[in-house]
Amino acid sequence: MSPQLQSWLQRLRAEAMQPPAQPRRPLLVDGHGIGSLADALAAQLPASALHAQGLALQPGACSWHLAGDGDATARLNALAAVLRATGHSGPWRNEQLAVCNGQGQRIATVERGAVRPLGIATQAVHLIGLAPDGRIWVQQRADDKPTNPGMWDTLMGGMVAARDTVVQAVERETWEEAGLRVAQLAQLRHGGHVLFERPSDEAEGRGFMRERIDWFSAIVPDALRPDNQDGEVQGFALIDRAQLLQWLPEGRFTPEASMVLADWLGWLQ
Repeated sequence: MSPQLQSWLQRLRAEAMQPPAQPRRPLLVDGHGIGSLADALAAQLPASALHAQGLALQPGACSWHLAGDGDATARLNALAAVLRATGHSGPWRNEQLAVCNGQGQRIATVERGAVRPLGIATQAVHLIGLAPDGRIWVQQRADDKPTNPGMWDTLMGGMVAARDTVVQAVERETWEEAGLRVAQLAQLRHGGHVLFERPSDEAEGRGFMRERIDWFSAIVPDALRPDNQDGEVQGFALIDRAQLLQWLPEGRFTPEASMVLADWLGWLQ
């Protein structure tokens, strides 16, 4: 590996795992730790707005406890509505993501736009698509994407929704982003996973990203060409390894795709 790539990889690792930018306390629901909340963000949520949703955000010595009406899912989505109404949520997708406790047990679901402000761990999937000759399919994100617009990504990258298993998420996202059916691909395999913990710019920089990305690889037969279905991709390119090694340190790929590709290249082992 060249010195340039070594330096880039060191920066990439450091950027993927960072402490919170400001004080945060664990967020508890029914005694379960499910995320974290910045004190500065909690101060921006009016008690009247919380009360109108049947909620109470109770501070403890070392934590925040979300009390109120309904089950954990109802309370978390009511809190998401408060975040949205006060301008502190992330992009609103009308999509529910799983909320798990520290033991990995699902205890609720919540709107996707609330996960970063509330420091809730998420799961995502990526697919590295290879041509039979070894070249790599990559996608360019649409210029109107709320995160990393116009940057390059793996063939597919997306969240695991609450309604999906990891395999179902791969199937759904591969169709939506690349117009390909998993059954049409060859040698589909789970390659590994990468982790992110770092501040998020959502909620005016008071969010926190915690994410596990499971990545897969597969061969895209020559007869197939990616074709975006959901309007979130502006184009695809087929690049060779030399071009990939040039683009990575130039910062053309999203941080998530960069980590996945570095793992696929065997550099994170």
